[in-house]
Amino acid sequence: MKISIITVCFNSDATIADTLDSVRSQAYPYLEYIIVDGGSSDKTLAVINSKLMPSHKLISEQDSGIYDAMNKGIALATGEIIGFINADDFYPSSDVISKVVKVFENSRVDCCYGDLLYVEQENTSKIVRYWRSCPFVAGLFGKGWCPPHPTFFVRREVYERLGAFNLNFKIAADVELMARFLEVEGISSYYLPEVLVHMRMGGTTNRSLSNVIKQNLEVRRGLLALGLGFSWMRFLGNKVFSRAWQFVRRPV
Repeated sequence: MKISIITVCFNSDATIADTLDSVRSQAYPYLEYIIVDGGSSDKTLAVINSKLMPSHKLISEQDSGIYDAMNKGIALATGEIIGFINADDFYPSSDVISKVVKVFENSRVDCCYGDLLYVEQENTSKIVRYWRSCPFVAGLFGKGWCPPHPTFFVRREVYERLGAFNLNFKIAADVELMARFLEVEGISSYYLPEVLVHMRMGGTTNRSLSNVIKQNLEVRRGLLALGLGFSWMRFLGNKVFSRAWQFVRRPV
């Protein structure tokens, strides 16, 4: 079973080497790696080219934002399964992809996701937050829940059937897509209760309070557009509690 992993990047020379190394370290042999660069002006392309392997695909051109670039990656993917790893994220071990593929050997599973650790920018061995997910049940998105997108793997035929990222959303298209797939379309899911990705703090969404506010407003707009119920009290109440607990809880 072939799996396609996509990395979208722009001026990421400070962190992308860790991402590339973690993908290269994966023990699973049938892995297609696609890197979509937005026309970086720093040393990102030099770093990528120094680690590029024959099985890797690289395109570098201007895009209309991160989700436009992700859609380009989906269009290039030829694997039965598609996943994303951001340019400041990395896999914690060499068997992550093997574990994910094992889940998809069950033909009834349309998507799979797991847990994520937020780590410090410089000292990536230091845990800041532990994003522990859970099995999906209908109504969770309205309570401020969603799977960590870098751990979200989906069969390619699901994208072909249901569409990719909605470019009307600039900062929360990943949440809209996962809500659309899980809540509206009812694709089958499997929660793998393991840390699949380490993410550096300081990404697009959590970089500032204004970005957090913008994302929550976009999430509300997306859920309403999908015909899902929404209550600020329920959404923020659950989300604030779950986020606060992420700073306290640690993996066993």
